[in-house]
Amino acid sequence: MTSNFPYRTRRTIKPAQMDGSRTVDGATLRDILEDAHWAPTHGLTQPWRFHVFTGAARGRLADGLEGLYDNLTTVANRREDKRAKMRTNAMAAPVAIAVVARIEPGGKISELDEIAATSCAVQNLLLSAHQRGLGSFWSTPPVACTPEFANWLGLDATHRCLGIVYLGYPLSGVSPVSTRLPLEERVIFYVE
Repeated sequence: MTSNFPYRTRRTIKPAQMDGSRTVDGATLRDILEDAHWAPTHGLTQPWRFHVFTGAARGRLADGLEGLYDNLTTVANRREDKRAKMRTNAMAAPVAIAVVARIEPGGKISELDEIAATSCAVQNLLLSAHQRGLGSFWSTPPVACTPEFANWLGLDATHRCLGIVYLGYPLSGVSPVSTRLPLEERVIFYVE
């Protein structure tokens, strides 16, 4: 049986494959974020936080990522291509969304559960964007997953950064394909 659910046709579209001349209107972006907001969440903590950068604010994000990279990476480990890619991604995609999970210290919900809930919210976001004709890329450069990035966003130590989602309309002709291993290689059924 063939499924028509959007998650079977969604593919990663990297910022270089996005049409930087096409903005994502505010109403569409809000609808996508609202869909993300309806992810499952233990105890209704709704731990996800989305910091959205559009327009000129993407330059501020690019500057911040580069500055953090310079501060957090030893000279011996610096790679100019990695540093430049953070700026390029932030500037090429019309929308950049920093994804953060808030972890309640001593709370009844574990850190793992809050990260899983936030990941479900990102999956909702990716599928909602795809359904509206947008491409997406969830990027996790090490610098965007640090406490220092949370601090740069103005957040305290209860927040865990999970990377950046880039959104934009795919360039004409961009249509990535993907395959999966047979399901039987990833599932074990136990039958009594």
